[in-house]
Amino acid sequence: MSQKKSRGGASAVDDADELSRSPLQAVLLADSFTLKFRPITLERPKVLLPLVNVPMIDYTLSWLETSGVEEVFVFCCAHAQQVKEHLEDAGWTGKPAAREMVVKTVESHDAISAGDALRVMYGRGVINGDFVLISGDTISNMSLKDAVQEHKDRRKKDPLAVMTMIIKHSKPSVLTLQTRLGNDEIVMAIAPETKELLYYEDRADDSHLYVTIDKDILATNPTLQLHNNMEDCYVDICSPEVLSLFTDNFDYQHLRRHFVKGLLVDDIMGYKIYTHEIHSSYAARVDNFRSYDAVSKDIIQRWTYPMVPDVLSFGNCHEMKLHRQGIYKASDVTLSHSAQIGANSVIGNATSIGEQCKISNSVIGKGCSIGKNVLIHGSYIWDNVIVEDGCKVSNSLVCDDVHLRAGAIVEPGCILSFKIKVGKNVVVPAYSKVSLHEKPSNEDSDEELEYADTNSGVTDSPPFSSMRSNTDHPTVESEDDDLGASETGTSGVLGYIWASGDTGTQDEWRQSIAPVPKEKLQELQHAISVDDVDGSEEDFNSRLREADHDNDSEISVVEDDDYTKFEKEVEETFQRALDGVHQDNLILEINALRLSYSLQHADCAGAIFYSIMRSALVAAQSTDESLLKATADALTKWRDLLRNYTKTVDEEMEILLKFEEMCQDITKEFSPLFSKILPYLYDKDLVSEDAILRWAEEKENADESDKVFVKQSDAFIQWLKEAEEEDEDEDEEE
Repeated sequence: MSQKKSRGGASAVDDADELSRSPLQAVLLADSFTLKFRPITLERPKVLLPLVNVPMIDYTLSWLETSGVEEVFVFCCAHAQQVKEHLEDAGWTGKPAAREMVVKTVESHDAISAGDALRVMYGRGVINGDFVLISGDTISNMSLKDAVQEHKDRRKKDPLAVMTMIIKHSKPSVLTLQTRLGNDEIVMAIAPETKELLYYEDRADDSHLYVTIDKDILATNPTLQLHNNMEDCYVDICSPEVLSLFTDNFDYQHLRRHFVKGLLVDDIMGYKIYTHEIHSSYAARVDNFRSYDAVSKDIIQRWTYPMVPDVLSFGNCHEMKLHRQGIYKASDVTLSHSAQIGANSVIGNATSIGEQCKISNSVIGKGCSIGKNVLIHGSYIWDNVIVEDGCKVSNSLVCDDVHLRAGAIVEPGCILSFKIKVGKNVVVPAYSKVSLHEKPSNEDSDEELEYADTNSGVTDSPPFSSMRSNTDHPTVESEDDDLGASETGTSGVLGYIWASGDTGTQDEWRQSIAPVPKEKLQELQHAISVDDVDGSEEDFNSRLREADHDNDSEISVVEDDDYTKFEKEVEETFQRALDGVHQDNLILEINALRLSYSLQHADCAGAIFYSIMRSALVAAQSTDESLLKATADALTKWRDLLRNYTKTVDEEMEILLKFEEMCQDITKEFSPLFSKILPYLYDKDLVSEDAILRWAEEKENADESDKVFVKQSDAFIQWLKEAEEEDEDEDEEE
């Protein structure tokens, strides 16, 4: 024990100056040590899966390079050869690798967890100072400078401060208890002054609205912040002692459940973990299929800039060009004149799209052939996929070299792994996972390795005998020899359907690419409401706030700006609507958020208006004319949604005040267009004459700086006043 103490104690103080001068290093785990992306990861490592047509690991390495990291050690395990070949092909390693950041690979086939990987890194002796620990499926544009400096400053004062975790605000849905990334809510207790992490629970029991915290924590920390609205970005700034702690404790396998929780409850060694919250920057880990979808949308909508398709370029990746409405296209796309490419879509190199096709909110890879009358919505089509005439693909993922015969339908939530072939008019049921590989039996835990070898320990995986036909017949026999009954029964699909785990298909929606079904949202909302005696909003609000109040405790909970959080969550919810979530579902989620924050309809009106205008700004190009048109299109599209929350003049006034605020501070691009957009809001019945005149009247005695937009709109306001006077005169004559 004393040996551990000295290793993390006095020696760290003595070497503090040397550590601060050491080049910043990073350890990148190129193996997720989970099974969430099976069956795809049986054939390709997760870090090489394309995210908006760029392998995930390239985003991570690009960010590390721009953040000032000088040396990265990529730890490879499963599919190590594929990872090493990609790094060389993309120019990260090998000669000539003309980059400022040095990338080296560390290979081991014995590691079956993140803990094992870090023990291997310790044994190699290559880490010389503080380092960044990150997974190769992380997308970020944050600056590491402040977080690293905070960590180093703490280390000088307290050598026991061994880790700084990056976190950001992301409150889970009141209905699903998940974040928009598909992760379950995390409960953290943080000291407000020092930002020390005191408690961490990523498997909280949501059947109770309370958590159990050790009394010693409460005794030594009279004030703390208890959060269930923080997202763990899985980006850590670590001291070298972290590696030695893993080596000394072989029970540490999982980074959070074992290591973080282990240090928090260890009162002998006294090691400490701190947090660094980011606000305007982006950081997210692609942990499951839902986060794959959410992060892809964020990239397309440029929240991750400069990590966006038209800026990033690696190896054989072809240049992408950004067009209006968030549409990205490679230069050599063959597009029929009658084909329609909708907003927030990406079309890859050497892809052809036939007549009368409709593609929206989707990513199409390179070398794909899309036939006539094809509908693709909210989906990810990887490279060299053939989609014949009349097919429909909704909110699904289709891997390389898949072939969909004419009339095939892929329902929401499906995963078609590599080289799957679907016969004519076959309907692939929702949430199906199909692979040429049978499902391995060794799936005991999420910590197991994604090995490509499936020859040992397999279970019987049924062929797609349960497929429906897109005709009046119950099943369809394939006309092609390669889709014969010897492989798939009579379903006309070449591949094995993977049965769901213990939860069954009923919970597949939780981490699916497909939006949460409307029926499930209604079911969850009903489940919440029936817990209350009379189902009133007051009781519902009280129930949601129960966890924040404990009269017998001496803890004081420090609250943040609730409206800012609410507005951010509404924006995140609205982003899902842009991805294809039905408007009725959107209203359900916004109403649930309003209740959880105890806010009014006017607050919803302002937050929704903000989200709509932000979407217009993203869709527009750099000119005022294009921004004005994008704004008109967005307001027209979402008019009914906004009117759902503008039933009174006060609620309409909130829109005007929010628009003013945006023009003055957040989105100044709208500032010169205020007087042109205001009449449009009036014409579309989003704000009434009474609301506009009342807004102008309230500004009469305001400072000149607050009258900018009233003066800009003076001509229109005078027109309204004159029209009102004419109406009054006509009434008097009658």
